[in-house]
Amino acid sequence: MVTQYKLHRQTLVLLISLVHLCMPVCVDVQSDTEAIVGKAKKLTCISCLKREEVTVTTFVKWLYTPSPTKGKNISYLIYEYNTNNSNVDDNPFKDRLNWNGSKDLQEVSIEIRNVTHNDSGLYTCEIRRVFGFELYTPVFKVNKTINLTVKEKASDDTTAIYSEIMMYVLLVFLTFWLLVEMVYCYRKISKSDEQAQDTATNYLAIPSEQKDNPAAPVTE
Repeated sequence: MVTQYKLHRQTLVLLISLVHLCMPVCVDVQSDTEAIVGKAKKLTCISCLKREEVTVTTFVKWLYTPSPTKGKNISYLIYEYNTNNSNVDDNPFKDRLNWNGSKDLQEVSIEIRNVTHNDSGLYTCEIRRVFGFELYTPVFKVNKTINLTVKEKASDDTTAIYSEIMMYVLLVFLTFWLLVEMVYCYRKISKSDEQAQDTATNYLAIPSEQKDNPAAPVTE
């Protein structure tokens, strides 16, 4: 009975460890800065929590600053996320913004639908977290900026081009190496067959030579 109890306990510990290993991991990645006219564009904003078990309240604001005109920079509040999940209506992106954040609010991204040339500019993601400790409530703030450029069509990715070229070069090299190996193996096998055939011929020729040249009699 005790052995069975220990076995069940060890199995439970193993399952808990596996569940812990399978938990998703937050990775802070930078947003892409190029958008295409007429398509949707996701503005990525990620701020990972170092201690997910702590109670925290997150507030998010997205600001948009158009390209400078006549030396003036005017910022617009285009989206605000709080406990009521409110969307600011009076902004240049009316009815074109979607919330694209995660459930734990480590990712607070948004998506712009039907991108236009006027959407170029600087986007600022403001995150404010209020931590709920027993003795005090510290506030953590972080701002992330995205300088978005809108183009008619996607530009050629030099990295993808170089990768494709290297793939073809590697494919040609491997094909040539395989051909050389096949020729080498064929010649080696042919040479081994010739040596085996010569050995067999010499072995069969020994008795006939002994018959043609009998050993001289031994005289006393």
